[in-house]
Amino acid sequence: LPIGMSNFTEIRKNHYYYIDKTGLIENLLQNNLSKGTLITRPRRFGKTLAMCMLADFFDIRKDSRALFDGLYIAGNKSLCAEWMNQCPVIFLTLKNIDGLKFESAYDMLTAELADLFKQHSYLLDLDQMDASDRSIYERLKDNRATTAEIKKSLSFLTRIMAQYYHKPVILLLDEYDVPIAKADSKGYYDQMLEIISPLLGTALKDNEFLKFAVITGCLRITKESIFTGTNNFITDTISDNRYNEFFGFTQPEVTKLLTDTHCEACAAVIQKWYDGYHFGNLDIYCPWDVINYVDQLKYDKTAEPQDFWSNSSGNAIVRRFIDMADVSTKTEIERLIAGESIEKD
Repeated sequence: LPIGMSNFTEIRKNHYYYIDKTGLIENLLQNNLSKGTLITRPRRFGKTLAMCMLADFFDIRKDSRALFDGLYIAGNKSLCAEWMNQCPVIFLTLKNIDGLKFESAYDMLTAELADLFKQHSYLLDLDQMDASDRSIYERLKDNRATTAEIKKSLSFLTRIMAQYYHKPVILLLDEYDVPIAKADSKGYYDQMLEIISPLLGTALKDNEFLKFAVITGCLRITKESIFTGTNNFITDTISDNRYNEFFGFTQPEVTKLLTDTHCEACAAVIQKWYDGYHFGNLDIYCPWDVINYVDQLKYDKTAEPQDFWSNSSGNAIVRRFIDMADVSTKTEIERLIAGESIEKD
């Protein structure tokens, strides 16, 4: 079982157990190809793995036929012929952007962007590249860029890449909300927003070099809308049905996993412990908990279930909400702790 793995290529090449979520590709492409799609889900629900899978499928620099052989999407021959490895792709994750102070978080961001530009250093071979563009690219790659250049770096990269391939670019942005959520909890929200908002906004708004963007995160940031003005932009949350089956495990997927690992006898206890989510019109299991517990059961059939998820994520924002809560909210929390239930819209 791929415990803690979020690299699609690694999982497939090394024959780890993989629950087929490639239907997400088909759904995305048949969903009117929105210019931008924001998908919000809790931590440890397979967002990064899904984004790696999308990158492997679309990236024009790869040959991914063997990776997808035998999976659902491979059965759609016409779609694969049109889209598999046919598009330039930018894949960036912001999950590591953190720091006690803004300066250290900003350093992490610029380092992450420098790594991204190094991955695409072949773009410097573009003969038609303007001299000033070449200088900007070199500064971004060497982590010497100005703040203004950092703010426009993603839109700049889409333009250069589109010129190189003569095709519009797919942007895959993972954990977009982490820098802002971390900044909010540590007191430099406004400073980080001033960087992240134009970084994403200029890449998404009226960008003629962008084919489409898929963005994932845990939170939908509404205080100041980063994506204001972006045309044809959709948001898919846990209350929507558009992609509800592609993040987390459905009941049939868990049943098959338990059959394949000879853990069928634990089906009831796994459902009681980990079938705690309702996305759109589907009941969904937390995949992190299920995989970790099944992995324990492989070696110890008497292993007791436990809460694997809460120790894998920071919960500072939950504590802040509790601190801000009024008397009625605290009473409701006490009722939950006492084993009762409450209903909220």
